[in-house]
Amino acid sequence: MRAALGSKHGEALLVTHLPNIFYLTGFTGDSGFLLVEPERTSLFTDGRFRVQARVEAPWAKLIMQRAGLAATVGAHIARAKLSVAYSPSQLSLATWQAARHAAGSKVRWRAAEGIIEALRALKSPAEIAAIRAAGKVACEVMHEVIALVRPGVRELDLAAEIGYRLRRKGASGESFEAIVAAGPRSAIPHARPGERRIGKNELVVLDLGAILRRYCSDLTRTVFVGRAPARVKQWYRAVQNAHAAACDALRPGVPAQEVDRAARQVLQRNGLGRFFVHSTGHGLGLEIHEAPRLGKGQTTLLQAGSVVTIEPGIYTEGVGGIRIEDDARVTADGSELLTRLGRDLLEI
Repeated sequence: MRAALGSKHGEALLVTHLPNIFYLTGFTGDSGFLLVEPERTSLFTDGRFRVQARVEAPWAKLIMQRAGLAATVGAHIARAKLSVAYSPSQLSLATWQAARHAAGSKVRWRAAEGIIEALRALKSPAEIAAIRAAGKVACEVMHEVIALVRPGVRELDLAAEIGYRLRRKGASGESFEAIVAAGPRSAIPHARPGERRIGKNELVVLDLGAILRRYCSDLTRTVFVGRAPARVKQWYRAVQNAHAAACDALRPGVPAQEVDRAARQVLQRNGLGRFFVHSTGHGLGLEIHEAPRLGKGQTTLLQAGSVVTIEPGIYTEGVGGIRIEDDARVTADGSELLTRLGRDLLEI
């Protein structure tokens, strides 16, 4: 991280985003700041996490807060006479003002976005193994929950089953609140499960993810309750083909936007382009959304070791939505799907 920071960004980096603190130190507490200086690293937290910090990050200098984290960090920066880089997008205005006030007017503050996120985008073999294991749990639960889909079942009940079954299989939690959206509600990409009961002859979108060893998975499948009409089958095949095209385009050295373009072109050729309202995918790791993003205008070159979702979808107001999503890693010569579950249309 120090090498990535470079002298142009300052002498120290203030890290306030908890996933980044965990990534750099192993500290899992839910309150803390990290200051990475040229010769040492200081972890600031409070008394609740004194023992935990010593166990999880024994090599970091532990500093207990006195008048709040921001003020304690600011006072330390003033004494050490540091210039400090920080990520504005991960620091509230109030917190930054408190740290600046405590540090005094002589301290230079420099905005430096994305330094740690760029490191996190390239996964180690251990990280990829954790995401693969989380994907396996997600696939098992998706298979089980699809078997529960039938007319009369509430979306909320299926969502509850997802959370319960993920934990029974070893997940520490859900990567995000599971999406169970039936009928016209499936046309809302991020619909929250509600009281609505699944009806006959309608689409149901199921989107879930597991957290395992702190790493996330993300998986979506769409089923049809009843016999799907020809129009729905045609739409589903188009999304399937868009998914396959994106997977084929996913390889090192390719701009991220090219993966999105590959999926989007398939849907446009099928007259469905206007119904694809989000990007094709996003990075996956300690957080459910991280770098890189597979979307329009994303010129970042993909690198071996990145893990992303591939999730083309179409959403037709008043009818429903279709999304197929898997997790994939970029390999040295292409890509590999980390989630392995059938992608053919299921008619229940």
